[in-house]
Amino acid sequence: MDLNRIFHGSNMVVEKPRIMIDGHYKDFGYGFYCTKLEKQARRWALTKRGDSVVNRYIYTQNDNLKSLIFEQMTQDWLQFVVNCRRGIEHQYDIVEGPMADDQIWDYVEDFTEGNISEAAFWELVKFKYPTHQIVFCTEAALQTLNFEGSDQI
Repeated sequence: MDLNRIFHGSNMVVEKPRIMIDGHYKDFGYGFYCTKLEKQARRWALTKRGDSVVNRYIYTQNDNLKSLIFEQMTQDWLQFVVNCRRGIEHQYDIVEGPMADDQIWDYVEDFTEGNISEAAFWELVKFKYPTHQIVFCTEAALQTLNFEGSDQI
């Protein structure tokens, strides 16, 4: 993807994205989270207090940055999410892949605590709707984003 429109759901216009470190570990660690799915960005925006804003950016790939892409939920994706949610840092500039929403995260916790088997985990998550997230983890990664505009919803 050399040139791609991506979206960020927020409660404000975000012309200059920043790395957010807020004490809550997320799927791919700290960073500025976006998605290629506008519908998903709208859902994110609607969960915020105050205004609901979908920001649009043009993302230009930089091959000099260290990126990790998960095309789908795999064992490696699962382990990476578990590590990030536990606060284990990684060294990537950009990480992209499926999102572990609240329901999927419940399954992840059940798996890591031994309450369900790995086979049961994969059986449960295969019925979820498609998700996507791309997180920009470093200042260099943020330079690949060009603000295009925003829409209040």
